[in-house]
Formats: sequence, structure tokens, C-alpha cells
Amino acid sequence: MSEEVAADLAVRHYGLSGEIRRFATEKDDTFRITTADGAAYVLKIANADEDRTELDMQVALIAHLADCADLPVPSVFPDLAGAPISEMIDADGQTRLARLITYLPGTVLDTTDSSAAERERIGEVLARLRLALANFSHPGAHRVVAWDVRHLPGLTDLMEHVADPVQRAALQAGLDRFLPLMSRIDALRRQVLHNDFSRSNLIVDHARPDFVTGIIDFGDAVHTAIAVDVSTALLNQLPRDAAARGRDGDLFSEGRDLLRGYLAHADLTEEELRLIPHLVMGRVIGRALLSIWRAALLPENATYILRNTDQGWAQLDWFLARSPEQVSDLLF
Repeated sequence: MSEEVAADLAVRHYGLSGEIRRFATEKDDTFRITTADGAAYVLKIANADEDRTELDMQVALIAHLADCADLPVPSVFPDLAGAPISEMIDADGQTRLARLITYLPGTVLDTTDSSAAERERIGEVLARLRLALANFSHPGAHRVVAWDVRHLPGLTDLMEHVADPVQRAALQAGLDRFLPLMSRIDALRRQVLHNDFSRSNLIVDHARPDFVTGIIDFGDAVHTAIAVDVSTALLNQLPRDAAARGRDGDLFSEGRDLLRGYLAHADLTEEELRLIPHLVMGRVIGRALLSIWRAALLPENATYILRNTDQGWAQLDWFLARSPEQVSDLLF
């Protein structure tokens, strides 16, 4: 969707006009609108194939957090008819569902560094978010999200899209280790969780003691294992220069800071702690399979889709250089 069409829809459905700027996203059309008085909003126009029940769940989840937790999450604004989800028709005649939410200013964690103490704050916020969602339920949360590593066995057919034989061999070796763990993974504690606590979805401020000033993008929120949610956060603390760290380096050095903050507020069982490193490896594999496949389907968005893929090969090699037992002991 062009910025011009989005601007017209913003006026007609929300009575908002101003400077409009597109954000790079995986599958939605997302824009920041800045009005003449300086107020800023995010207009998210869902992919035409998005299920309304899933969007209803995201709106309900944000409202739940606003009611029960002091967490830096955005608010959802109703359209001119008072609806939290606005139905609109795009230039191709497709029905699209839109939401207008708070724009949270600040620095995206993906664009800055963090200290050990700041990473502890990240872990604390993740734990508080989990606890706040412990009693949240919605029919839309019980869906299959490809990025939920519990569903990695269903992605194995995507291997045919990996052209590089060395990369294919590494992915297969990782899958051969991961798949035998599925019965243990299926037995883990579950609840509704953010499921994408990544550097791209956290707004931070180094000048503030709480560091994390915004949690954005609940598009992957789902009923999944607590350990999966933590593993996704730890994946996003792995060094991007894993090859430079060497096979003997500690890939979880930054992640341990996050985990320390998390455990100060929420528990993890021994079984969860032993499986989390394997789940991190599984997410590395899933990211490679999904990204390579989607980049081939959507070459015009390949730069965004593949932005985190290259760093994953050295990370996967690091895991494969250790025995499964050594991987299980990494967080002890």
C-alpha cells in the first residue's frame, strides 16, 4: 500500500492527517503518522489474509496489560465509528483490517548497545510481561505461528529452498538433534506469551534506570511454552559476530545477564533451563528456513526478511560444535 493511499484511509477512518512515513515490516503495511501538533501514531494495516480473530486477540491482549500491569505497551485508538479494528478497502479492492496505536518514541534496541545491568532490565520486563499474561486467554491465541519453534518439525519441507549444500548440511544436523526433543518440549508449561521479544521490538533509553521504555509488535503473541518465549529473547542477545568469538567463546554471555534479571522475578524449572539452549538453536534453524523461503517468494522485501539470517550460520556452527549434553548444561 502506498503512503498516499494510507494517508487517505487515515483521514477517512480516524480523522487523522499529517506527515506519513512507512516502516519496514514482515507482512503488514505499517506507517507512522505525525500530526501538525506533534502527536504521533502508528497505523497498522494488516495483510489481506490476516485472520480477524488473531487481530482481536492482539487488541484484547494490549487492553489486558493496560488494566493489570505497569508495562510500557502501546494503546489502541478506536476509529471514528468507535471500533478498535477498522475495516477498509485498499486500492486493489481487498478488505483490510487496520489498527491505530500509540507511537512509542525512543531508541530501538536493535540500533544501540546495552550494558550488563541494562540487559538485566530487559529480562525483568520479559518476566513481568509473562506474569501479567498468566491469566489471559483468547480463542485467537491458540493458533499456529510458524515462528513458534514448537512447530519446527512442520518446516522441514522448506529445506528444498536452501541452495547452499554446506548450509543444508548444517540445518539438517541441527534438526537431527532438535526433533528427538519434541516430546519433552511438548510437555513444557504453556500460556499466552509475546513470543518475539527481540531487539527490534524493544524501545530503550540509556538515561532511564528502567532502560526499557516500550514493548511493541504483539503480532507473534501466541499460547506457547514459557521456555520458548525465553529462548526467543536469548536468541536476540546472541552476538552477531559469533564467528569472531570462536567456537570456544561463550555465545550466551550477554544472554546470561537477561536471564539473571528474568529469574529475579519469575521462575524457570530445571527442565526448562536445560531445553532453552536447544530451543535457541531451533529458532536459529527456523529463522534460516523461513527467511530463505520467504525471501524467494517476496524478493522486493528480501533485505528486510534476510536481515538476521547471515549471522545465524556461525551461531548454528557453535551449537553443533558441542554435544547435546553440553548444550543442555549451558545455562547451569
